[in-house]
Amino acid sequence: MPKPDVHPWIEELADETRKGGVNRRDFLRYASVMGVSLFAAGAMAGMKPREVLALEQENWAALNKESPFEVKNLLIERAQEACAKQSKAGRSCSVLNAGRGNPDFLNVTVRQAFALLLSFAAYEAGHLAEDPDLGMIAPKAGMAAKLRDFAKQHAKTPGGEMLAQSVEYILTKLGMDPDEAAYQLVDAVQGDHYPEPSMIQPVVEKGVAKYLEKIVFSGRPPKKPFGLFATEGATAAMVYLFKSLQVNKILIPGDKIAIVTPIFSPYLEIPVLARFGLKPVYIATTAKDGWQIPPSELNKLKDRSVKGLFLVNPANPASVSLNASTVQKIAKIVRNDNPDLVVISDTVYASFVDEFHTLAEEIPENVLGAYSFSKYFGVTGWRLGVIMAVQNNVVDRLIARLPKRDQAILDARYRLTSTQPETIPFLERLEIDSRNVALAHTGGLSTPQQVIMLLFSVFELLDEKCEYKKAVMNVLRKRWAGLYKGLELPAPDDPGLTRYYALIDLQDMARRRHGEAGIKALSGRQPLELLFKLAEDAMTVCLPGAGFAGPEWSLRVALANLDAKDCEQVGVNIKKTLDAFVGNAKS
Repeated sequence: MPKPDVHPWIEELADETRKGGVNRRDFLRYASVMGVSLFAAGAMAGMKPREVLALEQENWAALNKESPFEVKNLLIERAQEACAKQSKAGRSCSVLNAGRGNPDFLNVTVRQAFALLLSFAAYEAGHLAEDPDLGMIAPKAGMAAKLRDFAKQHAKTPGGEMLAQSVEYILTKLGMDPDEAAYQLVDAVQGDHYPEPSMIQPVVEKGVAKYLEKIVFSGRPPKKPFGLFATEGATAAMVYLFKSLQVNKILIPGDKIAIVTPIFSPYLEIPVLARFGLKPVYIATTAKDGWQIPPSELNKLKDRSVKGLFLVNPANPASVSLNASTVQKIAKIVRNDNPDLVVISDTVYASFVDEFHTLAEEIPENVLGAYSFSKYFGVTGWRLGVIMAVQNNVVDRLIARLPKRDQAILDARYRLTSTQPETIPFLERLEIDSRNVALAHTGGLSTPQQVIMLLFSVFELLDEKCEYKKAVMNVLRKRWAGLYKGLELPAPDDPGLTRYYALIDLQDMARRRHGEAGIKALSGRQPLELLFKLAEDAMTVCLPGAGFAGPEWSLRVALANLDAKDCEQVGVNIKKTLDAFVGNAKS
């Protein structure tokens, strides 16, 4: 854990604590009052996380300030210890980890097609050299015909049919010269050149753009063309966006940024990092409103001192996408009241809903969109994502209106890459800034990663009946139904639901099961007490909803990596733990 930026007195106290001169519990409490993270303070004093937790277990308020993913590790540790005790006693057990969002499903067909394509590329290079293990870059002329022939010859090989169909689509539907498209594909899968252009390979951009038109824009793409920058998943997209917006003086320290909550917890943390220093304005949504933004919260966007809007749509952890009405209301406010608002929209879960509406449909010039292939195709380890933005977007306009002094500073920065730095659009500045300008020519996502991203895109485009999507959503529907069956609660239903996560309102559940006495039993207690009891007694791990700026008495269940039977058991375990928790409080 990195050393926190704290007052020297804290460091002196930490040193004394390590030597035994200061009581460890007293040190933790003092450090917490001074604004130092609980576990960061413990690390300074040479304490392990579990030692910190043991000392501070009664101080749940301090632990509540920690990242839910930090808490998750402690919960897993507790659950594993409880399971080990049961196993030692001869009772079978297993930990149900509903805290991680990595899917246990993945697309195999595209992986098989990718393997064949790589085999073809290696053969084409290898047979041109006389020495073993050595290959030469194959010429462009005739590449389309060779690739077609190879795909036909391997049509009955696993992935062969997919490769043949993908090759035909790429060579005929993307508006490129067939040999050029085939050459780019083969050269890229080899990974023998830097990405060129650094932003994204042309053949990849054309195919991925068509995929996004289907998935993100629901067949209604913006009239203005949009460009893409291939990134290492949505994580890198956010890092690049916030960094470049700051560098280009669009979002500077002290600026306000609206954040739609609940939201993925790191997205609460990024804007307030010392480097960015942004002031969050929380736009709260609740289950009562179907996780749509009510008018009172929407009105916060009318304030022109709010320079940015940050959201995940469909939401994590609420698992609901914005409906058409909400999107239109936001767009109306932006057009009429805050036309320079910069919208950063993470649309990772757009693939999982029956009905999706993006702000980029209504106000494309204001939206910087991020999309990742990670969850839908099961490729979190591949790190595949894109940033999308239309030409002459709001950021480009804002950069053009900067004071002359700021313009001069930026011109000096980007002059290393262009003799006309003032003409570089923001989307290109993202790539340049991602490599700190001087190494911009070596930037961009690795070309083999780009190729498999293209193949995933073409796979979905060829799947006109959406059979793969139906299969994925059917898996999640069964898990969703199992969870709510175990909870003995009605399962929510909505065309905008992803069912990837469930956010369970424990107060509502306590009221349903125990009446007002159940609510009273929870008052004065801390939700983390229940979560640790769930881990220790039922060996089940869920995350605190409050860590995502959700309701205080809520927990997040990830349905992506537990089968339907296990999801039902998670629901049963939550129900039993809540009943025991309420019963103990009442007795």
